[in-house]
Amino acid sequence: MRGKDDGIVAERNRHGIARIAVIGLMTMAAVSAARAEGDAACARDVLVANSMQRQAGEQLESAGDDQASQCRVWRRHIDTMRRIAGVYGRCLSGPDRKEKLAQTQGQEIEFSGLVRNQCKGL
Repeated sequence: MRGKDDGIVAERNRHGIARIAVIGLMTMAAVSAARAEGDAACARDVLVANSMQRQAGEQLESAGDDQASQCRVWRRHIDTMRRIAGVYGRCLSGPDRKEKLAQTQGQEIEFSGLVRNQCKGL
């Protein structure tokens, strides 16, 4: 027959096991994130790079109609994509890294072509 104390012990064991499982999952997630991002600096750098990428897109949309303004924005965009690609290459891994690098490097190539063909002398 189980007594009152046996029920309390069993309840504490269940809570203890659940707490250990949650701590284990949190630790595994932290280790995975650390491996994927390298360190805390990478986590910050990726956030900044994501923000820079959004801002670069907004700048492209508001470049203006004159060729000189567009060329300035395009050149800045190329530089920004190179810096962002460096962060993604260093800090990301797996499919996320591949996708983000392809996106930024593709834009760098595209806008380099535009500058080469349309911004001579500007």
